[in-house]
Amino acid sequence: MADIRKVSILGKESIHAGFHLTPYIVDTVVNTLASSTYVLITDSNIAASHLAPFQNEFSAAISKPSANPKPRFFSHIIPPGETSKSREGKAEIEDFLLSHACTRDTVILALGGGVIGDLVGFVAATFMRGLRFVQIPTTLLAMVDSSVGGKTAIDTPHGKNLIGAFWQPEYIFIDVAFLETLPSREFSNGMAEVVKTAAIWDAEAFSSLESRSAEIVSAIQTPSSNYAGRTLDSRSEAQDLLLSVVVSSISVKAHIVTVDERETGLRNLVNFGHTIGHAIEAVLTPTILHGECVSVGMILEAEVARQLGILSQVAVGRLTRALKAYNLPTSVNDPKISRLPQAAELRIQKLLDIMKIDKKNSGPAKKIVLLSQIGKTYEEKATVVADEVIAKTLAEAVKVIPASSNKTNVSMSTPGSKSISNRALVLAALASGTCRLRNLLHSDDTQVMMAALNDLKGASFSWEDGGETLVVEGGKGSLQVPPAGKELYLGNAGTAARFLTTVCALVQDPSAGRDTVVTGNARMKQRPIGPLVTSLRENGSSIQYLESEGCLPLSIAPLGLKGGTIQLAASVSSQYVSSILLAAPYAKEPITLELTGGQVISQPYIDMTVAMMKTFGVTVVRRTDPSTGKPLDIYDIPQAVYVNPPIYEIESDASSATYPLAVAAVTGTTCTIENIGSASLQGDAQFAVRVLKEMGCTVEQSETKTTVTGPKKGGLKGIEEIDMEIMTDAFLGASVLAAVAEGKTRIVGIANQRVKECNRIQAMIDQLAKFGVETIELDDGLEVIGKPIEQLKSGVSIHCYDDHRVAMSFSILGTIIPDVTLEEKRCVEKTWPNWWDDLANKLGYGVEGVELATDGHKATTSISSAASPSVIIIGMRGSGKTFVGNVASEALSWPFVDADAYFETKHNIGVREFVAEKGWEAFREAELAILKELLKAHPTQHIISTGGGIVEIPAARALLVDYKARGGPVVHMVRSLEEVVAYLGAETARPAYGESVEDVYARRSSWYKECASHQFTNHVGAHTVEVVGESALKKGTRKEVIRFFNHITGQTTETPVELQRGRRSYFVCLTFPDVSDIIPKLGEITSGADAIELRVDLLRVTGNDSENDYTPSPVYVADQVAAIRRGSSLPIIFTVRSRAQGGAFPDDKESEAAALLELGVSLGVEYLDVELPLMKLKSVQDLVRRKGKTAIIASWHDWSGNLKWDGAEVISRYSAAAGFGDIVKIVGKATSLEDNLTLQAFVSRANKGTLPGGRRPIVAINMGEEGQMSRILNEVLTPITHPALPVKAAPGQLSFAQIQQALHLLGQAPAKTFHLFGTPISHSMSPTLHNTGFQALGLPHTYTLSETASVDSEVKDIISSPTFGGASVTVPFKLDIIPLLDELSPAAKAMGAVNCVIPKVVNEKRVLFGENTDWIALKVCIQDRLAGAPIPSALVVGAGGASRAAIYALHHLGVPVIYLYNRTRKTAEAVAAAFPDAHVVILDEVGTWPTNSPAPNVIISTVPAYVTAGPSDAEKSGKMILPACLFSHSSGPATVIDMAYKPAETPLLKLAKEVAGEKWSRVAGVEVLLYQGYEQFEMWTGRKCPVGVVEKTVWEKFNASV
Repeated sequence: MADIRKVSILGKESIHAGFHLTPYIVDTVVNTLASSTYVLITDSNIAASHLAPFQNEFSAAISKPSANPKPRFFSHIIPPGETSKSREGKAEIEDFLLSHACTRDTVILALGGGVIGDLVGFVAATFMRGLRFVQIPTTLLAMVDSSVGGKTAIDTPHGKNLIGAFWQPEYIFIDVAFLETLPSREFSNGMAEVVKTAAIWDAEAFSSLESRSAEIVSAIQTPSSNYAGRTLDSRSEAQDLLLSVVVSSISVKAHIVTVDERETGLRNLVNFGHTIGHAIEAVLTPTILHGECVSVGMILEAEVARQLGILSQVAVGRLTRALKAYNLPTSVNDPKISRLPQAAELRIQKLLDIMKIDKKNSGPAKKIVLLSQIGKTYEEKATVVADEVIAKTLAEAVKVIPASSNKTNVSMSTPGSKSISNRALVLAALASGTCRLRNLLHSDDTQVMMAALNDLKGASFSWEDGGETLVVEGGKGSLQVPPAGKELYLGNAGTAARFLTTVCALVQDPSAGRDTVVTGNARMKQRPIGPLVTSLRENGSSIQYLESEGCLPLSIAPLGLKGGTIQLAASVSSQYVSSILLAAPYAKEPITLELTGGQVISQPYIDMTVAMMKTFGVTVVRRTDPSTGKPLDIYDIPQAVYVNPPIYEIESDASSATYPLAVAAVTGTTCTIENIGSASLQGDAQFAVRVLKEMGCTVEQSETKTTVTGPKKGGLKGIEEIDMEIMTDAFLGASVLAAVAEGKTRIVGIANQRVKECNRIQAMIDQLAKFGVETIELDDGLEVIGKPIEQLKSGVSIHCYDDHRVAMSFSILGTIIPDVTLEEKRCVEKTWPNWWDDLANKLGYGVEGVELATDGHKATTSISSAASPSVIIIGMRGSGKTFVGNVASEALSWPFVDADAYFETKHNIGVREFVAEKGWEAFREAELAILKELLKAHPTQHIISTGGGIVEIPAARALLVDYKARGGPVVHMVRSLEEVVAYLGAETARPAYGESVEDVYARRSSWYKECASHQFTNHVGAHTVEVVGESALKKGTRKEVIRFFNHITGQTTETPVELQRGRRSYFVCLTFPDVSDIIPKLGEITSGADAIELRVDLLRVTGNDSENDYTPSPVYVADQVAAIRRGSSLPIIFTVRSRAQGGAFPDDKESEAAALLELGVSLGVEYLDVELPLMKLKSVQDLVRRKGKTAIIASWHDWSGNLKWDGAEVISRYSAAAGFGDIVKIVGKATSLEDNLTLQAFVSRANKGTLPGGRRPIVAINMGEEGQMSRILNEVLTPITHPALPVKAAPGQLSFAQIQQALHLLGQAPAKTFHLFGTPISHSMSPTLHNTGFQALGLPHTYTLSETASVDSEVKDIISSPTFGGASVTVPFKLDIIPLLDELSPAAKAMGAVNCVIPKVVNEKRVLFGENTDWIALKVCIQDRLAGAPIPSALVVGAGGASRAAIYALHHLGVPVIYLYNRTRKTAEAVAAAFPDAHVVILDEVGTWPTNSPAPNVIISTVPAYVTAGPSDAEKSGKMILPACLFSHSSGPATVIDMAYKPAETPLLKLAKEVAGEKWSRVAGVEVLLYQGYEQFEMWTGRKCPVGVVEKTVWEKFNASV
């Protein structure tokens, strides 16, 4: 029989806890809850592991002879996940019960987690007005939370648990053995509730959770066998511990529920962390679990209490550490949250709106459970908290309100010293005995240090005095390698990283079979640790760099520290020295530490370490020069074991003290800092005397106290020069004071600050510049040129670089300068987590939360919040950086800067000559300096092209990698090596490499990849020209450069395909192994399509037909994308379809698929298809987070036919896809017509936003012939085929034309009639053009001629008809039509003429819109022919209506001089006067240009051909004679356009051919007609005209008529 622990709730011992309870549960239920029917409901995940034993036990129990009549037993399985907890899920269970004739005496058993318990409980509460039910929770979260208390509910789109009832279960069976199969993340999920319960009620239990976290986690990882634990005699110590934790937590909640069953007050307390946590969960579900969201919510709600002055930072720190000990997130910046795309939706107002619906609220007032200390709440109920208080806590940025304090004399203490805290933790952990650390800093840095020491099994930690005292049980230097797969993650904690590197080298356990891995965040992976590692390696330690040389992460072998003589370069960081000193007593031999490399940095910190080591029982001897007595940089450290002092009092942090003292200095008030004085171990304690006093402050300092009184506001004085080498961290505060001090302040001795959390010297220079403060960078510091306070700029937003000292320093300026925003407020948690609260509560300054503007999903750390970062172009010389850069510059209107040209200007010497004179090394140094200068001078909105060898310089690579990591676009220009070699063979302006180009590229290629965020393929070789044609290549290249750079810089304002409802979109799928051969047909194939899908999984290099494990190379894929770009301007959908999802990519090559998706983003594709299973990869999650303007299509394909559009699975898939996708794509398989109708009902729910995950554009189709209706009705990105394609990409695919015909038959695409108004129009080509286009696309429309003598009632009737689709307007009605229209385009207004009428619906009202497409046609003709070449001047011949279109087009193209010739000058003057902003020069004689003015390279004739004649024409009488000198321009591309339709070769075009040959491209009037017709077609239909077939048909008819 099972041994059970029972817990009473509501006066009844109905909670039974133990191990392996299935027989006990069934026996108890059957014998105490008599029923005709027992129904067990579970989900498919639980059923796989646990349903069979219950079925067997029930079968045996109800088959006993005593059971008469024999009851029935049924089990019912539902889909897993939160999506089942819905109205539909509830109805499905109720239908099951009804179909099995279940009556009111039925007993329902809920076997599963919280979803099952909540859902089944609600069914029990309402089915036949109430059934008895039993809770059998299988997750820790359900055991300690949802199963206890009788709350039942379902979710709605408006929030969680909003519809439900209180319905108490008859029993709650807690079988802790279920936890043995629980995934570790689910265990952590439940521990959030365990920690919560202890935090609000039981301080002793909380302390146990803190101190025994490792044991508790280990207990869950210890499975039992043979039902061990069912009885007391078989129960292990680990099982006892686990059961105690669970029962203790349940007991608290049971007591609270008993006192307050219906949640009128006390029961609110169990919702600690839930007010904010539920709001976060509503956004992040189902990706982030309930407990994880509540964990973050607890910290945020604790911070609310701290902000209100109710809770201490000590308690917040303890709570944070406890949650982290169970692998729970404590911030929305936790990587598992921040890398999710939906994290971008965690906006303050959205969270506040969600909180409005919280059940605890009283009307609009929000209620939060506030802690007052660990184990106790502020009130025995939830407390009303103002929105602005919550918003301030949630905000990622803050603003200090200047002059808002009335506190002129403040006395305060700062947190414990970070430097001393970290040293004390290491010393106490390595020592023998017990040490009580008081005033320990509760911050990120100390938390990661304690966590790492705990993982190394180096010591045990516990708390006393409510968390004010840390008790350390030293481990005497005994250390272990962390468990397999466990890394020591240190965030951006540089001190911990340096100290622990040597500590980890002490580990001696070669048999462990694994190394200790020390890692950190992205910035920590850039901070140097090389000198320390080099010294340890030279001493015999085995340490490997896992990524970049000289930086974390490190892999450290457990070989112990050898000892003896160690030499160390100490000119970068004193922390290297302290690291070896602290660990040295435990080396195998005594250590002599010799410091090399010149001036030792930050000597006071080394002295601090030596002094603290002495306090812990080890004396370090620093040698002296026997002749002079001066100390040498040589230290002797004996072998020893530290001995813990009983108590160690940690000084307050002197670096932190500089900030409130600086506030007093700048505001003219007084501040006293307790516990920091002249006797301090810390160098920064001298800040007040050596800096503030020199700047004009009154300073009083005793051994233990420092008081500063600032001069009258604005009265600070600069310091000519101050060496801050002994207090380097304090230079930031000094710099901001210097900004408002009179005169210059020169700060030196701080070179090491370039390798801290950021390059702090550069950070101060960049951020002070935002205020208008000038600075000068020095080799070892900076000079700040002060300005009067009133002259500093206000409204500044400070980027803090995730650096606590940057944030706190600039908050000083915030006390005197209006509207200063500190962008990353949480970075202060490194050393002073409650700085913003203390600034408000102790110093008295108002602090407001600020929500920063966001542009899509969060990036790591943005470069600028105000403007787009500059684009850096890298790549081999000859790859096209200059050409592409110039085109990008023109497209973005951003200045182009060529680094080589800048270099030659600055040094007044060519690059080739510089290298010849000074050598490559000197050139590389100068080139690096140039890069730094350019990035400093042009951080935003510039195109910067670098030299090809910039990546040869390690420091430059680090600079580029950092720039990329902070969101800056770095574009690698790629061109085929053959083309580069050919180019460099002819180029002479740059120095020769001295080696083959191939070798240079081989060396650099990996560096280019490392540094680049994007890649642009610039193929302009012979093969490309052969495939697409030279003219098309130039046109395609230019268009692609413009598109690409607009895309990667975020300058595009809309997604490539409009995804709003009412506008259907389509894509054609390319399933070719090599797309290059079909590029000439791409225009035909993509007729009607809005995008092109490139099936990357189907690509194959010619000759490779492998079907098994083939994956295309990135180079080949990039070439394929480039080929498509040259042939089409349509957006690309980049798809790597796996075999499991119906594609060809190997299922076991997920990392390769992820790498190709990364390539897609770097190539700037508009859409990226990401399959749901890939989202489990961190690399894909990170990619989705920094995708920029690329839209993610989150896809799921079910080929089995098992996916039901009205089932729970499809809702689950949708919810998961909506969690990270901009567009959701779900593909099923139809077996009947009804499947399509069910699909449409599902889409309707999605479009209404009633599905979990919110509304997203959705692609929902069924495959197969039966599914064709779904393709017809789908509105967003429907896959289509084309008759010119050899095969369909999927069964059931239809062409665009087929879908349009079907939509027409279904009444979804009514036929429209289009007209041409004018006279005479009988020979117009327009009907041929448009009707051919309509027929090709399957559109049911008709274009007809409507010839009338005037704009009469017939025209009015036509345009008023509901079937009117649009009209072309020609002479003589281009002006007469205007009074009938509602709106005109700017072009039509400027030209005073309309040639196109478009009916639109604006705000549900029909509007007739007038446009003139002639100018667009002319602009496109010119752009296509000149491919971006400059137009110094242009000539327009004629002054009729068409001339206005020509001038408008040329002005729009930015032509600086437009010549206008007309035989009647007065008419020309009238036309010129209509364009006052254009520089129109009227000519008296055609072909004669003003003096010193350029000849035109664009000529547009707008007169009839019959009025012109060439110089050799026989008939000239009365005609305009066209001179040959018209075509004198010969220095670049040129084009001549004759807008006359007939003859096909007009005199002007004939003359151009005779005089200029192919130097001038010639455009006939019919081509202009075609272009303007294409524009009208698209304006009317929303579809691009099928140019190929239309052009062919029109030309055939035109040629036949000539």
